[in-house]
Amino acid sequence: MERSRFVGIDVAKDFLDVHVRPTEEYWRVPNDAAGHTALRERLAAFPEALVVLEATGGYEVPVVAALASRGLAVVVVNPRQIRAYARATGQLAKTDALDARIIALFAEAVRPVVRPLPTEETRSLDEMVTRRRQLLDMLGAETNRRRLVRDRGVQQRIEAHISWLKRALRELDRDLDKAIRASPVWREMDDVLQSVAGVGPITTITLLAELPELGRLTRRKIAALVGVAPMNQDSGQSRGRRMIRGGRSSVRRVLYMATVSAIRRNAVIRAFYQRLRANGRLPKVALTAAMRKLLTILNAMVRDGRPWREQPA
Repeated sequence: MERSRFVGIDVAKDFLDVHVRPTEEYWRVPNDAAGHTALRERLAAFPEALVVLEATGGYEVPVVAALASRGLAVVVVNPRQIRAYARATGQLAKTDALDARIIALFAEAVRPVVRPLPTEETRSLDEMVTRRRQLLDMLGAETNRRRLVRDRGVQQRIEAHISWLKRALRELDRDLDKAIRASPVWREMDDVLQSVAGVGPITTITLLAELPELGRLTRRKIAALVGVAPMNQDSGQSRGRRMIRGGRSSVRRVLYMATVSAIRRNAVIRAFYQRLRANGRLPKVALTAAMRKLLTILNAMVRDGRPWREQPA
């Protein structure tokens, strides 16, 4: 669809500031159910509009759901992109109204790609995966503290907290497995992904929760989205080293661990990695390329709904 209007929405806890380009309309509504309804009805008059919001730690989710339910094209972008655009255009002042205008200008200039929005089930799974990562971080921190503490009473308190964290982690893992098994679609994807040697349940759960685009994008786009696509660093006659940057770090983290395991257990990934090393590639470069290779294979498997045994070697 040809876009003729671009809507920027600055999301705060209590209010939504809305700016429309190129008409320069501006208004504010409460960030509650009544405000979402009013905003949805007003924007429904512009089916060709592209609506852009910043990710704000969850405050944007009900707004996005309300607008998407009316068939509006909604994109949630990283706040760093908006700040970089504001600096590039010389917009240093910051108010809610100005932020909404900058987001609308960003939408008009950049026109970010509209991707399928996460379902309620996917958001719930994502929250559980995020919570699991938080529990692991706390468990690691408490384990490190226990080594440094000499007072027996403090040690016992830390050990009690460690025991609680381990129990909470086991319970959450059971809930995650139950959520995957309760969904026929997720169960099928889980079986497909785990058919690859090196890909375990944590990798699969993270991909399902935090990479819903898997199987829907081309290999180049999915690699760029995760952050394993090499970026050029050239200027004039200088040819810089290709480096990865950006992307979804949480997905990249589990993909890294899966690739390390796959190099040991998966003949295709191992042969690919060893060929790169034999050709003089540094270990880190070869490993990153193997991550991209594994992600490409997983993307194709989910797209085609075929487990590893049916994949060409």
